[in-house]
Parts: sequence; structure tokens; C-alpha cells
Amino acid sequence: MTQKKGFFPRLAHYVWPVHGHELRKFLPLLIMAFFIGFNYNILRNMKDALLITAESSGAEVLPFIKVWGIVPGALIMTFVYSRLNNRLKRERVFYAMITIFLTFFALFTFVVYPFRDLLHPHATADILQARLPAGFMGLIAMFRYWTFSSFYIMSELWSSAILSMLFWGFANEVTKLGEAKRFYGLIAIGLNLAAICSGQISVFLTGSTLRSFFQLTASPWHQSIILLTCVVLASGLAIMGIYRYLTQQILPEPLDEASGKPPERMKMSMRENFAILGRSKYLLSIAIVVLSYNIVINLIEVIWKDQVRALHPAPGDFNSYMSQITTLTGVISFFTSLLISGQLIRRFGWRPAALFTPVVLLATSVAFFFFFFGSDAMLGTLGMLGTSPLALVVLIGGLQNCISRASKFTLFDNTKEMAFIPLSIQEKRKGKAAIDGVGSRLGKSGGSIVHQGLLLLFSSIAASAHIVAAIVVMVILVWIGAVYSLSKQFNKLTSTPGEAIEEPEQAEKSPALTTTS
Repeated sequence: MTQKKGFFPRLAHYVWPVHGHELRKFLPLLIMAFFIGFNYNILRNMKDALLITAESSGAEVLPFIKVWGIVPGALIMTFVYSRLNNRLKRERVFYAMITIFLTFFALFTFVVYPFRDLLHPHATADILQARLPAGFMGLIAMFRYWTFSSFYIMSELWSSAILSMLFWGFANEVTKLGEAKRFYGLIAIGLNLAAICSGQISVFLTGSTLRSFFQLTASPWHQSIILLTCVVLASGLAIMGIYRYLTQQILPEPLDEASGKPPERMKMSMRENFAILGRSKYLLSIAIVVLSYNIVINLIEVIWKDQVRALHPAPGDFNSYMSQITTLTGVISFFTSLLISGQLIRRFGWRPAALFTPVVLLATSVAFFFFFFGSDAMLGTLGMLGTSPLALVVLIGGLQNCISRASKFTLFDNTKEMAFIPLSIQEKRKGKAAIDGVGSRLGKSGGSIVHQGLLLLFSSIAASAHIVAAIVVMVILVWIGAVYSLSKQFNKLTSTPGEAIEEPEQAEKSPALTTTS
């Protein structure tokens, strides 16, 4: 006969559904996710502030750099990752990839940035700007500030290479499906806490309060870059230390689901990584979901950041504003992860949780475009409220960005990563290399290609927003269809005999699974 649980035990299990014997594995994973997310948010704001606010630049540069910079960079990074996997053990691949990024950021900050004026081809860029149509302004800015562009590319690739391929790939290999339903919501909380902390630390390091105590350089923004990079380097070393502790002290070599034995070192190639998508309807469905998210978020973000740049043209102010947005995103994501996302997956299943993000993006995108197109009509009302149409659009766009990214960090990432777990280790590694290494970047480049074509036709981002709005709605509808298709395949895979949702030994140890409320 089962024993009725009290309110506080039920609440404790609701908030923290991790068993005591699992903490040795879970806590290091959580802390490692925190530091990776911390660097992701610091770098994301730095790259935008560097490139968008540069003289003769603007948000127009984003569509060009995401096509002609990030996609080639993602292909190169995925090639490097594949070659490293062919030659090194899993642990050494992790260290090598982290080291590549940390070395680049250190060289940029302490060697390249001080000599940026000598390295940037301003004279050639001025000639191109005088001879080419206005729609090429972004491409010229990308060329003019090629060092900033390289920093933007590497910062963007931190998300796909380190967070998606390395961390989530590792977590999917060492976590069973039953554990993932309980762990991944809490790992999302760690990533959200990282956003809150990184946002406030970035605001502090770029603010005037710290500079009043000591000055490293004559330029406040240069000093901020130095301090932020030092924080990123320290966080990167912590990531490698935690990973070493996990692999050496806690976790055994992962077993292949099919054979039950440690996997042999697999040969990876770019051709095979993409060929496996063509052979697997399941992986192709995941790819469509990832592509759709990145297309939608890129289409809207470019318009919003164009407005932010107009409101905050100075790099320090731009970075500070984006850091505050990061903090707010982290706060919303934290409470969503704590109170909603984990329970939504466990109680209602994979599909409702996976549908949450496209539905949220549809609703918030409609709200953003409504105010974008209608703010001028409310000019009189806004004047009485002491604000301007530009400030209102930036505010609504900021809220849209916070809410959509919060749903991405909590439910989209969790459900996407859970979809990889039933696959074999070969499908996990090769599929993630193709989807997260390149596919996500292709999604952003798809949105960027749309913006490029519209810039050549309309010469400005704002003038083409009505077409972007229609494309956003169509892509979200395709995304929802892909979720329905993937959910059928996921349920089929996870309901086959032998694919336990919860480990039997954990069921015996967990009071939450042997009592009723």
C-alpha cells in the first residue's frame, strides 16, 4: 500500500526531481552548463556591440556576415571537429575545441584589437562604398572591419560548437531518457542563471562605476573588452577542469545502445555527417525544427537590432542594453524552467513541450510587427507618455526577444536534445555534427539571404519589414508541422520494448516513484 506524501515532499520533488545517488553526475553537468552558457551570453553581446556600432556599420552587416562568414566558419569548424574525432579520444577532442576558441579570444583582445586601425582597410572600403549601391553597405562593413567580423564569427560558433555539439552531445551520451526528463529542465535553469549573472557582470564591467576606480586603457570600451575577455578565459578553464573531473572520476565510457559495448572510435567526415540526414527521416525532422527556429529568430532579430542601434549608437551603451536584455531573458527562463518546462515534459509528454516554442514565437512576432508598423499612428499618445515610436519598438522587440529566447533555452533545447537520446552513438555524434554544427548556421543564413535580397531591393531593413513578417509566419507553420512528424517517430522509438523511460534501479530508490500524492 502506498503512503500519502505531504505537501513539502511533493514540492521538493516538483522543484528538484533528482535522486541523491545521481548528484555526483548531475551537479558537475549543471555547473559545466552554467559556465558554457555564461561565456555564450558574454560573447553574444560583445560581438553585436563590436560590429553593429562601428562607424559606417549597422544591423545591415548581420545578413551578410551570417551568410558569407558564419556558414563557411561553421563548415570549417565542423570539419575540424570531425578530423579531431578521427584522431583523438573524446576527452582530447573536448579540450582541443575549447582551446581553439580561448586562444582566438585571447589573441584578438591582446594582440589584434590594439592595432585594429592599422589592420582595417578603410581606404579600400571607402572606394567600394562610393561605387556600390546602398544595399551593399553591410557587405562593405563586414570587409572594412574584418577583425571584428572574425570575432563575431567565432563568438557565434561558440554556441553551435561548444554548447550544442560538445556539451549536449556529451550529455546525451551519458544520460538516459528517464534521467533526461528530470535533468534537462534543471540544466536549463543553470543556463538561465548563467544569463542572469553574465548580463549583470557585463553591465558592471562596461559601466562607469568600475572605471572610476582604475583605468587600463584610454578607451572605456577597450577596457571593457579586456575585462570581459579575462572573464571568458577564466570560465573556459573552469569548463575544462569540470569536464576532466567528470570523465576521470565519475562517468564511464558511454555504451552503444545497439551493442551494449563501448563504441569503437568512429570515422567522421563532412560527407557522411550530411549523408546520414538523407538516410534518416527522424534526423531530417530534427534538422527542419532547428532550421526553422534559426530562420525565424534571425529574421526578427535583424530588424530589432537595427532599431536598438538607432536608439543606442555607442558600443558601450549598446552592450549594456543588450546585457540587460540578457539578464531579463535569464530571469524569465529561470522561472519558466523551475515551474513549467520540466513539469510540462514529464506530465504532458514531448509534443506539447516541443510545440510551445513555435507557438510563443508566433504570438510574440505578431505583437512585435503590430507595434513596428503601428507605432507612428500612436505618436500623439506616445508623446503624452513621454516616449517615442523608436523607444516603443525597441521595448516591444526586447520583450519579444526575451520571451522567445526564454522558451528556446527552456523547452526548445530540452526537447531537441531529448530527441537525440534514443539514437545510436554514431547517429548522435554524426547527426549533431551536421545539425548543430552546420544546420543551425544554415538556418540563420537562410534568414540572412532573405534580408540580403530585400536590402538590394529596398536599401534598408525597415522598408522590407512587411515581407519579413509574412515569411516568419510561413516558416513557423512549417516548423509546427515538423514537430508533429517528429513526435510520432519519437514516441515510436521510445515505446519499443527495452527502451525504458525510467531506470528500474532508480524507481526502487526514488520515493517519488513508489508513493502517490
